[in-house]
Amino acid sequence: MTWLREQRSTLAAENILDAATQLFVDRGVSAVGMGDVARAAGCSRQTLYRYFDSRQDLHLAFAHREAVRLVSLVSQEVTSISDPGERLVATIVALLREVRSADHLAAWFRDGESSLTAKIANSSPMIESLALSFFAGPPSERAIQLTRWCIRVTMSLLITPGADVEDERRSLQLFVAPLVKAGAVA
Repeated sequence: MTWLREQRSTLAAENILDAATQLFVDRGVSAVGMGDVARAAGCSRQTLYRYFDSRQDLHLAFAHREAVRLVSLVSQEVTSISDPGERLVATIVALLREVRSADHLAAWFRDGESSLTAKIANSSPMIESLALSFFAGPPSERAIQLTRWCIRVTMSLLITPGADVEDERRSLQLFVAPLVKAGAVA
């Protein structure tokens, strides 16, 4: 019966994250407290804290869940691109599109929210590992550094967009793709 308890626990945590999702859209990520999430999820604060020790843990769980979903979605889109530089450009462009088109993700990049989002993106080993998966080969020190830089580039474009998608694509082709093509990840 342990598996049933674990399945219920996972489902409860997902329901809590789902409830938080709409609150993030409606109120902004920073304005949502644990009490708000508990009420929206239809549970007590005590129950909420059984699954998430703090608001930071809730934010991190949300970011990880969405990062896994985004990586899966974008990976399917770019897997057939053989040129590593072009694949990276297509990956970042697709990530930008997906985040901007989803209210629950775009909420994390509104004015006043981006510092929290950047902190999570730049400090999460899971997000780094997911981003590293877009590069072929073993995770060398150069690949890890390039991955961290690409996360910052992507965050920068989400916080301060280019003139349009083509402007962003051209910038990525000029400044990011050459690093990969030159063997920066070899």
